[in-house]
Amino acid sequence: MLIDRHKDRAMTLAVRLVGTRDEAEELVQDSFLRAFRSLDTFRGDAKFSTWFYRILYNVCMTCVQRRRPPAVRDPFADQATGVEEWADPEPDVLEKLETEEVRQMLQEEMLRLPVAFRAALTLFYVQDLTYDEMKIVLQIPLGTVKTNLSRGRALLRARVLERMKDEVHTT
Repeated sequence: MLIDRHKDRAMTLAVRLVGTRDEAEELVQDSFLRAFRSLDTFRGDAKFSTWFYRILYNVCMTCVQRRRPPAVRDPFADQATGVEEWADPEPDVLEKLETEEVRQMLQEEMLRLPVAFRAALTLFYVQDLTYDEMKIVLQIPLGTVKTNLSRGRALLRARVLERMKDEVHTT
């Protein structure tokens, strides 16, 4: 029941942190096994999801630290969660292409961010965690959570604007 409840969001977090779906699947499985083996250490002073995301985050960070630089590819391809449906059943083709290009650019730029910023943005915007929950998962002070989130937003914004400026100049 716990796996069914948390597997989709765990995959989303893992894919966004490590960049590849295959690697993320292994890390999520490993994290669930570690959580199962450590259930007796779960104190209940935080939500299970927060405790589990901390395990998953540690496993992903170990993987990321073992390899440098991260591979750049579409981390959201074929993903059951996190893929938004078009609001209009028959959107304008040009609008759809532009939206897909922006989405692709954001995904690529997210993978280029330092892992601390990428983790903060993913936990806040994708996993919908509060600052306090992020503090527990990341095991950093609340001020650092807010700083990483703010700096991550600013860096992502700057990189996207730079890319958009470059694309306008080349067309």
